[in-house]
Amino acid sequence: MSSNNELLEALNILEKEKNISKDTLLEAIENSLITACKNHFGKSDNVKVNMNPETCEYHVFQEKTVVEQVEDPCTEISLANARMEDSKYELGDIVNVEVKSKEFGRIATQNAKNVILQKIREEERKVLYSQYYSMEKDVVTGIVQRYVGKNVSINLGKVDAILTENEQVKGEVFQPTERIKVYILEVKATPKGPKILVSRTHPELVKRLFESEVTEVKDGIVEIKSIAREAGSRTKIAVWSNDPDVDPVGACVGMNGARVNAIVNELRGEKIDIINWNENPAMLIENALSPAKVISVIADDEEKTAKVVVPDYQLSLAIGKEGQNARLAARLTGFKIDIKSETQARESGDFMDYVNDYEDEDYEEDYDGEGYEDGEYAGEEESYDE
Repeated sequence: MSSNNELLEALNILEKEKNISKDTLLEAIENSLITACKNHFGKSDNVKVNMNPETCEYHVFQEKTVVEQVEDPCTEISLANARMEDSKYELGDIVNVEVKSKEFGRIATQNAKNVILQKIREEERKVLYSQYYSMEKDVVTGIVQRYVGKNVSINLGKVDAILTENEQVKGEVFQPTERIKVYILEVKATPKGPKILVSRTHPELVKRLFESEVTEVKDGIVEIKSIAREAGSRTKIAVWSNDPDVDPVGACVGMNGARVNAIVNELRGEKIDIINWNENPAMLIENALSPAKVISVIADDEEKTAKVVVPDYQLSLAIGKEGQNARLAARLTGFKIDIKSETQARESGDFMDYVNDYEDEDYEEDYDGEGYEDGEYAGEEESYDE
């Protein structure tokens, strides 16, 4: 058969556009030719296919044994017919007889075509699965397609992902064609191709956004040590610098808050507190309760509990709206935090030595420009678990 330019061109296009290797498709074509022979002749054990991967030129042969009396024309050839091919043949020799594809029946040809198409679809699914599986636990930009019940279908380029109701931030509403960033939770292989589950609420989404926005985090100079998130409302992250010349909080905030604001905008106004990580649990807890000032912290590392005293006027700020600030601080540090005002601490006589040593120290800033509503929880004693 002459070199098949059309086939070669088709395989090259498939390899380029769909990332399906030419060798895989050539193997599928080889198998389909053998199947076609089996359908046509009833057996294919003695069928061999020679294919040139460079030119896509292929030849199909049946190996036939030279016999005096032919009983099975599929596997045997008479001596007279063999010698028509080549006069050297003797009884018992094996002759390669070429099978012309036009001899195949129409049904055999159709079946061969279906085998090839099926293989192309299978390979396409495999390639897509591998491509998106490598993006698992990463952030990608997707285009909102439509709502399917309460779930949202989001196009990630070559495949649609599902943003389930559980993984949506309360109150977020999407418009079709809107571009949003999502965190790939899981990629599953299914007969219909990869099924991809994405999230907008996962704490890692914030982490990955900082990695893409802050070069120091991407390069590993600044590490995000811990993260606590209440999606759609507030996130606290604790950062640490491996370089004494690099201020981790400043690097994450950026010039005039440019870096953190880009992330806040992507998260549609979710507030982000960035605090300094500290190996000392008491210092870490003090930082974590930012933007509230703290008088003293006594942390029990074994029990993972901490007692905190704050100035009276800072109690509601330390606790936060509906207890959020204290709750996030507890989750960020891994400690159960018991917060008291200075007055409460004096009245109960708890750890007064620390209160008397109180110095008014600087504290971290809350980088959304908004404080908490003062007055809520004033005068209450609260304990927060992570």
